[in-house]
Amino acid sequence: MILTKSYATLGPKGNLGPFQFERRSPRENDVVIDILYCGVCHSDIHQARDEWGGSIYPMVPGHEIVGTVSGIGKGVSYFNVGDTVGVGCLVDSCRECPSCHEGLEQYCEGGMVPTYNSMERDGSTPTFGGYSNKIVVREEFVLKIDPKLNLAATAPLLCAGITTYSPLRHWDIQKGKKVGIVGLGGLGHMGVKFSQALGAETVVFTTSESKKSDALRLGANQVVLSKHEAEMQTHQNSFDFILDTISAPHDVNPYLQLLKRDGSMVLVGVPTKPMEVSALNLIFSRKSLSGSLIGGIKETQEMLDFCARHQIVSDVEVIPIQKINEAYERVIRSDVKYRFVIDMKSLS
Repeated sequence: MILTKSYATLGPKGNLGPFQFERRSPRENDVVIDILYCGVCHSDIHQARDEWGGSIYPMVPGHEIVGTVSGIGKGVSYFNVGDTVGVGCLVDSCRECPSCHEGLEQYCEGGMVPTYNSMERDGSTPTFGGYSNKIVVREEFVLKIDPKLNLAATAPLLCAGITTYSPLRHWDIQKGKKVGIVGLGGLGHMGVKFSQALGAETVVFTTSESKKSDALRLGANQVVLSKHEAEMQTHQNSFDFILDTISAPHDVNPYLQLLKRDGSMVLVGVPTKPMEVSALNLIFSRKSLSGSLIGGIKETQEMLDFCARHQIVSDVEVIPIQKINEAYERVIRSDVKYRFVIDMKSLS
């Protein structure tokens, strides 16, 4: 067993604090990773505070992990000690269902195994995440990272990156397409970068005047203040695709009206309340409203390679682990541009 240092929460009302536990010794197909950086995702907060229900305690959050291989099982063939690697939102799946065979492990019919707040496939061993100094993961769920990238800024690609890249690729976004990005936060800022890199005309929708200049800096061609009806009207029936990254309750109908015939709006945020959707906004012009969940391992590796070629990383603020509780409160206040990343050297 491998003694591991971490920060954990012991219940929904408590702060995160120092916590030690044992990782398994590497099995035949396992990779041992010394964690360098771990991003802070809003879903970490939701789960740490049991806002989605079903949280398992003690909980070590974190699923945006970048580190260095420090050990491998005897059956590992793709990784070597010293490799720079990443681990995202899942660490296992059934590996047998149609979704798994198609490289869509996030939709595993047998149930994917999230990186934390879950149980291993044995049904009794809890998974602990990346707010720790080490992690042990099956080879098939480890990703290669170009060490030339800024590694701290690469960590959020393992969730915020793939969450926005996957729908843009699935809906074939490319030059000649017009794309809207709703919201300019941790997810939205990555959506802008990817849409621009794929060659699309990119328009950011925000309620904040102060975010206009930043949206343009990130690569947006235009910025629309969504609370200004006149600005919205100028884009009626013009979008091929709209990516909605907002997690707060909001009205999607005004955005559906901006889609052209056969256009698609895709949700990647998770509002806490059900949405009301007018059927008329879909029936007329044959529009679609869909959702998308992270990406499979093959697509996540494709995204990381794309980022290496285009020098795309997240905009981050690096913090020591001792500031994680303060960071949680700042995330809730949207007081970060655009992702917190924990420097795991601070854990020791």
